[in-house]
Amino acid sequence: MSVSSNIPRHVAIIMDRNGEWAKQRGLPRTMGHREGVRAIQRVVNAAEEAKVKFLSLFAFSTENWLRPKEEVSFLMKLLEEYIEKEAEELIKRGARLVISGRIDRISKSVRQSLIKLMEKSSANTGTILNIALDYGGRAEITAAAVRIAEEVKQGALDTKDITEELFGKYLYCPELPDADLLIRTGGELRISNFMLWQLAYTEFYFTSVLWPDFGAEEFKNALEEFARRKRRFGMTDDQLEK
Repeated sequence: MSVSSNIPRHVAIIMDRNGEWAKQRGLPRTMGHREGVRAIQRVVNAAEEAKVKFLSLFAFSTENWLRPKEEVSFLMKLLEEYIEKEAEELIKRGARLVISGRIDRISKSVRQSLIKLMEKSSANTGTILNIALDYGGRAEITAAAVRIAEEVKQGALDTKDITEELFGKYLYCPELPDADLLIRTGGELRISNFMLWQLAYTEFYFTSVLWPDFGAEEFKNALEEFARRKRRFGMTDDQLEK
């Protein structure tokens, strides 16, 4: 896959409309989710080829617990299958796995598998794959604020030392840089409580392609669109040209 040399360092993706994909084909929603896992593999491969260093995938939100129990159970089973069959292969290729969100509400077997893979891949230097699991942007910010408040209360931190940079260190994965590019599939034009802190200056790319149909070519299109954008970060064009 050939793209511009202006490659985003961190790409975040909201993988949307698995259910609609299945509905259009007269299939159960579970088949849409299973096809969605295949799309993950295509995109991870494309990201590695394009030399994207950080890839964040919104896999399961805090609100997704409200879905029918049967669907939630299937998603957890599918996650476990992905860990056992696909993620292990990514680790062998040099990727590092990190998790944004809570894993204490995930089943013990899935939680142990995730922890095992994170430990096993901790020294890898390839693409860093961040799975946002049981994740909510507001919950992440709230948790960070609570931790900071506790340290202030204990005298370990002074309020005058609280800056944006310091606050970022209390997020779920402080080693991740802010996202350069956010991709959302399925035609929806919102961010759905995803990475609210990290998307402050992110470029957005919305596509009507349903997630199970998303692949290397569409990922390439998103990267090429990103390369055409001019990121000012509050400055003027004249300042950027200096």
